[in-house]
Formats: sequence, C-alpha cells, structure tokens
Amino acid sequence: MKNLKPIALALFVAISTLATAQNKKIEVTKSKIEWLGKKMTGQHNGTVNFKGGTLIFKGKKLTGGSFVVDMTSITTTDLQGESRDNLNGHLKADDFFGTDKFPTSKLVFKKVVDKGNGVFTVSADLTIKDITAPVTFDMNVKGNLASTKFAIDRTKYGIKYGSGSFFDNLGNKAINDEFELTVSMQF
Repeated sequence: MKNLKPIALALFVAISTLATAQNKKIEVTKSKIEWLGKKMTGQHNGTVNFKGGTLIFKGKKLTGGSFVVDMTSITTTDLQGESRDNLNGHLKADDFFGTDKFPTSKLVFKKVVDKGNGVFTVSADLTIKDITAPVTFDMNVKGNLASTKFAIDRTKYGIKYGSGSFFDNLGNKAINDEFELTVSMQF
C-alpha cells in the first residue's frame, strides 16, 4: 500500500503535465507573411514581417495564439526601383496602413476548433490601425510549422483608398477591398 501513493502521485503529475498548455514562440526570421492585393488592371504582392508571436498547444492540439506584425516592414516584391519605392511609400501612408502612427498590427486567437489531421479553424480578433474586427481561417499544423491563407477586407479597418464600395467613378483605378495573406510560421 505504501508504494501506491507515490505511483498515484507520479501518474497525476504525468497527466497534469500532458494537459498543461505549452507556449511556443514563433521564429520570426524563419516565418513569413506574403500579401496579394488586386485591382481592376492587375495586382501587386509583397511581404510584411512578424515582430513576435506565440502559438499555444495542449499536447499536439492548437488551442490559442497571438501575433504582432511589424507594419513598417511592408514591402512590394513584384516591382523594382522608383515604382517599388512609390508603392511602398503609399502603403505606409495614411491612405493605407499609416505606419508612422500605427507601426504594428496584431492578431489574437479567440476560439480554436480541431477539425482533425492537423487542421484547426481559428476565430480571432485582428487589429489594424487600432481598429479590431473578427476574422476566421483554417490553420494547418505539421511538426513545427503552421500555415494558413485567408482574405482580409481592408475597409473594416478604415482603409478605403480606391475602394469601389465607397467611391464612385473609379473605373479601372478601383482596388479590391479584400487582400490575401499567405502565412507560414516556424516555431
């Protein structure tokens, strides 16, 4: 009987350890965010960098997370020279992300549903330009890599420049309200 108590205690500690949430920091230099914005006459794409972030797991199940994005790092990758510099400047200006006043954006997971096979549906709050709106997306987790692709309606964050939803007579200068993000995170 004396031996049962230590065994029971060891079993309780082992089970408690398995159920404890583990915070896994993303490796910002090995993680990337690619963006794609479309307009009537074409599209542009580029990158923006993580500033930091954490995924939360219980065992192998994703249960939460939060990220901060360095909006001052936004850059265009499909243009070069003066055209690239001009678009980068415009994206950082108040018409778009206003990076002088709002240098970071953040995403905070609110609910995670396990769909099986390493796929999780994430409901989160995304904050851009100090405006928060909900987003939902599927995230794939395999080993120490998490990835997702989803669209964001920029007008929900006060970014209305060139939006046909707010301005008439834009013709072929209209810019789609949604832009796409392809995200891969190493942790």
